[in-house]
Amino acid sequence: MSDRWRGIAYALLSAVLFGASTPLAKALLGEADPWMLAGLLYLASGLGLGVVRYARRMRGGPPPEAPLTRRDLPWLGAVILSGGIAGPVLLMIGLGTTPASTAALLLNLEGLFTLGIAWVVFRENVDRRIALGAAAILAGALLLAWSGGPEGIGWGAMAIAGACLAWGIDNNLTRKLASADPLQIAMIKGRVAGAVNVALALSAGAALPAPAALLGTAAVGFLGYGVSLVLFVLALRHLGTARTGAYFSLAPFAGAVIAITAFGEPVTERFVAAAVLMGIGLYLHLAERHEHRHRHDPVRHEHRHTHDEHHRHSHEGWEGPEPHSHPHAHAPLDHAHPHAPDLHHRHRHRH
Repeated sequence: MSDRWRGIAYALLSAVLFGASTPLAKALLGEADPWMLAGLLYLASGLGLGVVRYARRMRGGPPPEAPLTRRDLPWLGAVILSGGIAGPVLLMIGLGTTPASTAALLLNLEGLFTLGIAWVVFRENVDRRIALGAAAILAGALLLAWSGGPEGIGWGAMAIAGACLAWGIDNNLTRKLASADPLQIAMIKGRVAGAVNVALALSAGAALPAPAALLGTAAVGFLGYGVSLVLFVLALRHLGTARTGAYFSLAPFAGAVIAITAFGEPVTERFVAAAVLMGIGLYLHLAERHEHRHRHDPVRHEHRHTHDEHHRHSHEGWEGPEPHSHPHAHAPLDHAHPHAPDLHHRHRHRH
């Protein structure tokens, strides 16, 4: 499997897990304060991933991933603030007044914000097909958010859009960390963001939910926020931010299917029209093919890799099974092949 298709698989599985968490979190809102629920979801992800990371270390052997460094800490702090604290709270507020199926499809805005920030701020290449797909997703999201009458777009929808903007910022900042251990990134983010939100919720008078609801929240948080984030970081490594965000747009469809089939929410004409528009957008993203002659500048970094076309280095005394992680240098390379803006293809494009 090529790196691109491996990245697509990571992104789509991440999307399904996160999309499923939306209607399940909606069902849990009756058992817990929104702010408390947001904190518990992330805290459960951090604690659960900590157990997984401990079990991995107990097996011994060389580290399979590069650890976070001191230079990564400012980026990690910004990621936790935007995506771990602000985003979940805004989503829980929005879910309180918005049907789960509508909220699930509105989450397509996260992919749009992610793509826009990657394109405008970080200058990641976005071609015409990707731009058209983004336009279709935006049209579907706006159609779904419009509540009709003088109210226009409701406050619940606005809160969910705010959560998507926070996560769009988070996704672009996480790109700066994509070469490091995704399990470590997601674990720290979950623990810190979860602890902060739970503490703030408790100080505001919120109470912990009943044991059964707490257990359900832990399961949703671990899979929908923890494992999903690990897969998302892996996808960033192989695809870049804009395309990972585009593939992640499947999340609302997964959530909508669960909301309709499991919770009996109605299928309206507006819902179907929005789903069609978003489906067209997702197809355009999946059908993209990007190839041209490009040059790799010399660089030295550390990340998980195998000895492929881009990794023909000596080990400088280090040996270990593949895939493995160690500091290594890349010599200048000029070639052409299909690629995405991954760790080794973040070059500028001349149009």
